[in-house]
Amino acid sequence: MSKNGLLYEPVLTLNANFEPLNVCNTKRALLLVLSGKAEIILNGRGVIRSSTAVFEIPSVIRLGYMIKRPRPRVALSKREILRRDHYTCQYCGGQPRFLTIDHIIPRHMGGEHSWKNLVAACMPCNRRKGGKTPTQAHMPLLREPKEPKPSALYRFGRHLETHEEWVQFIEGW
Repeated sequence: MSKNGLLYEPVLTLNANFEPLNVCNTKRALLLVLSGKAEIILNGRGVIRSSTAVFEIPSVIRLGYMIKRPRPRVALSKREILRRDHYTCQYCGGQPRFLTIDHIIPRHMGGEHSWKNLVAACMPCNRRKGGKTPTQAHMPLLREPKEPKPSALYRFGRHLETHEEWVQFIEGW
């Protein structure tokens, strides 16, 4: 990896109480640390050397002050619908390469664009269901759709495959 690539590696940012807040890049994390707004909790990547200084490359930083914010919600998007449904068609249970999003109650029947009315569907099932409800099409859902809980594990879990050192900071929240 190039030295510039290191500046864009993900860094877990913790609140003052160690609650996971977000993921930023190394460049942003170093700016927070150098400005005194954060401290390095975990350095798992070595150092960056300049002509006059050596800087630790953080993997996890903690803000020196408490950020008060409302509880986060998972944004409604195709990616999050597919993730919530485990990349599985909610009508046949298949896991094809390409999935679409289906409105359980079609929009033309007053169906909303919401967590409870959207599911992942394979193309054949989506075509078969068409503009009908699952009852009309005789296609029951495998699981009742609902909004996912925005736990730290759900929000940051995709990073754990490459950053196992984050587990201790994410699992308790």
